[in-house]
Amino acid sequence: MIPPAAPRDRARSPVTWLARALAGAAWSGRADPAHSRSRRLAPRVPGFLGLLPFRTIDLVLLADLVLAFVLYSAVQSMLQTDTTRLPTPLGWGEIQFAAACSALPLALRDRWPLGAWRLAAVLVPAGILTRLQTLETPYSADTVIMYLLVLYAVAVRCERHVTIGAWLVSAAGAWWLEVQIDQSGLTAIGVGLMTAAVLLGYNVRARRTAVRLLAEEERRSEQALAGQAVLEERARIARELHDIVAHHMSVIAIQAEAVPLRARGEARLLEEGLAEIRTLSLAAMTEMRRVLGVLRDADGARDTAPQPGLGHLEELAATARSAGLAVTLKLGGDLTGLPAAVSLSAYRIVQESLSNAMRHAPGSAVAVRITRTADELHLHVADDGGRRPPAEPGRAGASRHAGHGLLGMRERVSMLGGRLWAGPAGTGFAVTAVLPVPDAP
Repeated sequence: MIPPAAPRDRARSPVTWLARALAGAAWSGRADPAHSRSRRLAPRVPGFLGLLPFRTIDLVLLADLVLAFVLYSAVQSMLQTDTTRLPTPLGWGEIQFAAACSALPLALRDRWPLGAWRLAAVLVPAGILTRLQTLETPYSADTVIMYLLVLYAVAVRCERHVTIGAWLVSAAGAWWLEVQIDQSGLTAIGVGLMTAAVLLGYNVRARRTAVRLLAEEERRSEQALAGQAVLEERARIARELHDIVAHHMSVIAIQAEAVPLRARGEARLLEEGLAEIRTLSLAAMTEMRRVLGVLRDADGARDTAPQPGLGHLEELAATARSAGLAVTLKLGGDLTGLPAAVSLSAYRIVQESLSNAMRHAPGSAVAVRITRTADELHLHVADDGGRRPPAEPGRAGASRHAGHGLLGMRERVSMLGGRLWAGPAGTGFAVTAVLPVPDAP
């Protein structure tokens, strides 16, 4: 198919558009860069030819050069044979010129398609008139092959108006030859052949353009999907930041209230409490810096520090106890050798559950039970409500359900293909999760 005319082309008057087309073909037009070759058309140079100044062999250019040499040799040989039978034999220079007219544009058409056509438009009539007395018709096989290939290259590599300008000039040249030679029917034959070459070249150009646009659209789609994935990953990291920092901040806030009460004026206890708050603050800052470093790094570099897992449960429980919770751990089954994603998700679920208890049920007793079966990891974290006033359970349960921490839990469990339940249990709140444990590869 032929690409539709651009809106600006349709806006011009026919005369102006025709003048632009002829001017583009004659001198102002420019050809597109050569289409990148596939590996079949541009194989690499063999290793034993490594001293050559090029690394690939352009088979299309090589075929043009070989065909140009064959046409040059064939025309030269034919004219040298036929000229002896002519009343006025052709000179050596005329023979070489006629042979060059059929070969030179073909050798240039790959690198300079429009320049090769312009050269052919001048040389072909001159060559035909030079060797006219040796031809039965002006359209010899060598001339037809060369000119159609050059015109095809223009249709493939040039804009539509330039190609139409070249076709019009070629049709006018065919008519002029018919007038000079006084042979009827030549114009129709020449125009038909040139039209076929132009239409074939346009179809190839349209297909390449469609492929290029499709590739660009696919690339834009991939970039959009990659950007969406980055945004989703940043949202996930933000929830990770909430899980980490909220826990530490809850402990720090409770410690800040509890230390003066526990010290009761004793400098040593006050100093120990403040040192513990400082340690928790530094840990929170370290975690925050790690996550924010990922968010800020354009190259996607990540901190290589190990992520926490179920092996850090005792430290987590000790931190919660120092904040006033009575935490009991009950572990069952072999918890070693778990996949990193399962171990990290289990740790974060317990961490967020303890943080919720600190915020909504300070001073409560929290039971953490983790058991592993053959293919599942079961977690259950429940608190007894602590010192919360009796009128609050419903409101506290609703606030816990509305937090980002539970959303992060659900996404972690959903990512692993597990199940989660969280809600009021008696006077307190409970979280139960079941995480599948895939078989080790």
